[in-house]
Amino acid sequence: MSRCYLLTAQHSKLPTHNSQLITQNIFFRMPSIDFRLYLVTDRHQTQGRPLLSVLARFIDAGGTAIQVRERDLNTGQLMALLQDVQCLARSARMTVFINDRVDLATTMNTDGVHLRETSLPVPAVRDVVGSSHLIGVSAHSIDGVVQAECQGADFVVLGPIYETPSKRGYGQPLGLAMLERACHRVNIPVFAIGGISIARAREVRSAGAFGVAVISAILAAADVAVATHEMLNAVAETTTR
Repeated sequence: MSRCYLLTAQHSKLPTHNSQLITQNIFFRMPSIDFRLYLVTDRHQTQGRPLLSVLARFIDAGGTAIQVRERDLNTGQLMALLQDVQCLARSARMTVFINDRVDLATTMNTDGVHLRETSLPVPAVRDVVGSSHLIGVSAHSIDGVVQAECQGADFVVLGPIYETPSKRGYGQPLGLAMLERACHRVNIPVFAIGGISIARAREVRSAGAFGVAVISAILAAADVAVATHEMLNAVAETTTR
């Protein structure tokens, strides 16, 4: 019996036949994740610059994945921002995610939706968005990473790996050893988040991370293009998975 079957049956309280279907779904549907640098937006960390101008520099420098995460905006404001980001992405090979808002993922036809650990379960979201949308999940423990895979997530973001002000609410940093163990437990891509610098991007890749998710390392950089180039080079230099 697979560990996915055991974990899903134990934690989701679903009937075992449903748990088995979820487990089987993972191994038959594995969409490709073709980015290793995942930028999460926070317009409050752009050093006073318009968010869209910062994102444009990120895209021009080769960035290919953005998660729009502006949780203090109302629905109308978020839709307007998301539309602007999609316009920027249209001319580039860019994957755009919306944080948590499954309704906007379908309404605005984003490439994917990124779920928190406390969001709707992945299978329920999959029923809504279908197989054409990618689903990412945030996790803060090894069990959370395993459960994300078992429920059918396409990738998981684990953190915080290092100390960072933006993730203090999630507890103490997990560290490289826990990241390495988590990466060895699953087959889906694991992105490291929390305190990621250029040097640390190389460290987490060496520990097994598929890529990195960043906020201030790009958004707050004095030169966004240079920071993007350096981070892309860092995650590309070490190949682990």
